[in-house]
Amino acid sequence: MSRIAPLSPPYAPEIQEQFDRIMRGAPPLVLFRVMAGQERAWEKFRGGSLLDRGPLSMREREIVIDRTCALNRCEYEWGVHVTAFAEAAHLSEEQVRATVHGGADAPCWSEAEKAMLAAVDALHHRSTLSEAEFAGLKAHYDEAKILEIIQLCGFYRTVSYLANGLALPLEPNAARFPS
Repeated sequence: MSRIAPLSPPYAPEIQEQFDRIMRGAPPLVLFRVMAGQERAWEKFRGGSLLDRGPLSMREREIVIDRTCALNRCEYEWGVHVTAFAEAAHLSEEQVRATVHGGADAPCWSEAEKAMLAAVDALHHRSTLSEAEFAGLKAHYDEAKILEIIQLCGFYRTVSYLANGLALPLEPNAARFPS
């Protein structure tokens, strides 16, 4: 059970509308139900505007999110994303596993993806990018994509803190970390 109780249905009409928009009609995640119970927290969470697609492809976005969640040991959010998006993002089983157990230079990634993963790893471990890491990103991504990568890392680190700190129960149908 979550350390803060999630909202239970029926939801207020404006909350239901927000859940429907985010979840496209599927039942809302426990994370969203907990956050929506606190109006200020929910508004700030949604105000991050990183629940939309942005300039990255779905594949790029999911690699960043999956790796960030894996580095933060957030099985909750990693599992939600792998289940919901890995297939549509054309992530192979080997690549999904590598988000948890592989290095940024794993052979399953393209050169652009290796540069992106190296940046995700650097941001996680050092909260900065070296000149070489930034140059690696710049060789493959424009400025809008670079900013999105950095913002996604920060946003999903926060999501990981929320899910882990609140001890959210794993979603029943979500993937689990590979052993």
